[in-house]
Amino acid sequence: MKILITGGTGLIGSALIPHLLTEYQVTVISRNPQRAIQRLGGQVHVIRSLDEVTDISDYFAVINLQGEGIADKRWSSRQKLRIEQSRWNITRKITEAIQEAVQPPQVFISGSAIGYYGAQGDTPVTENTKVEKDDFAHHLCAEWERLALAADSDKTRVCVLRTGVVLAPEGGALQKMLPPYLLGLGGPLGDGTQGFSWVHLDDMVGIIQFLLANEQARGIFNATAPHPVQQQEFSKTLARVLRKSHFMRVPAWALKLMLGEMSQMLLTGQLVLPERLQQAGYHFKYPNVEAALKQCLLPPS
Repeated sequence: MKILITGGTGLIGSALIPHLLTEYQVTVISRNPQRAIQRLGGQVHVIRSLDEVTDISDYFAVINLQGEGIADKRWSSRQKLRIEQSRWNITRKITEAIQEAVQPPQVFISGSAIGYYGAQGDTPVTENTKVEKDDFAHHLCAEWERLALAADSDKTRVCVLRTGVVLAPEGGALQKMLPPYLLGLGGPLGDGTQGFSWVHLDDMVGIIQFLLANEQARGIFNATAPHPVQQQEFSKTLARVLRKSHFMRVPAWALKLMLGEMSQMLLTGQLVLPERLQQAGYHFKYPNVEAALKQCLLPPS
């Protein structure tokens, strides 16, 4: 069976694909096919755009992970537009192709993010939490999800992943956080009481494989570990795992000065629970943040 993947050279995609190759033929859409083959290996078929797919019915599943990094650059009006269009355009095209197919893919797994929930204080949220927010991240995710869910039918089940901060041994958010901690200068952001919802990369891969195989799974799923923490607790644990001091605090005003509007994503947060994944029977390899950080940062014992 064949699987079509967008965003296959990113953090999640490049970790997922080796697991899929044992069972599926994998096609990846990439603007740079040569670089994609170098990164993913010769077993992967690479095409430049969705336009090269003559019939999406050839695929058992589509996995949509494409999107401009949300924290890569300051949120200017132009950058916000780029972030939106990099997610919405490809999702719209995939949904239209699925809707037009006589025998469409059986599964469409599409990304989203916990930014959908906006600032939620210390109240835990699940997929059933009613959300009425007016910030950029919520607007971005709500439209992204709407476009994907429009592909759902009796022939195609759609699973949308509201993904937390992905913790990985190499790359991703953790690598960007490390420098001050390695110097012994780590500390919480703002008052540190904001929720920090995370997921280990191995579980992210496992969740996607689980949803591919589970024929009953459809709709919204929180792709987060079952034990979110306050940001100050995450920070303290990270310093402890690295055996570094933990006394610096990054004041809110400094983050606002450096990052502008994007700082709100760091200074407010959510305690997101993966209720529907656990109800469906997914078992997390890394439910607790200390074990996840040790696996990412320490050599195997």
